[in-house]
Amino acid sequence: MPEAVATPKVNKLMRFFLLGAALLIVPIALNYGLFPAKSLPLFLTIPDLSTDQTHIYRGVMCLYLGVGLFWAVSAFVSEWQRVAVITVIGFAWSIAVGRVISLIVDGWPSPLLLIYLGIEIVAGLLGLAVLAAADRKLRR
Repeated sequence: MPEAVATPKVNKLMRFFLLGAALLIVPIALNYGLFPAKSLPLFLTIPDLSTDQTHIYRGVMCLYLGVGLFWAVSAFVSEWQRVAVITVIGFAWSIAVGRVISLIVDGWPSPLLLIYLGIEIVAGLLGLAVLAAADRKLRR
């Protein structure tokens, strides 16, 4: 039978990381979906958006905001912190993999999307570092 892992009271590093991830994702989400027909052409080489595209971008916005809300709440619920950090890693790196595939298949995107790729890679690495630090703390 697997041994239960003790949950630390409140891991301040996890809290800080989760709040940072939640705060970082909000402007990205709003850029995608608040006023996509106005904001996206400013930063990306996107022509006029159709209604279908606007629906997709607003859906992505709410997905990002929902995940960010989970991270923010989890920052204050010690039992959720570890899972939330793992979702940050999974979220960031899954999007990064999609961007790398697109780089290979489609070519170079707008500079903003390359910045997002860098942020996603770093966020995943930071998440791993936060988990490693929490594991070291548990072993003490």
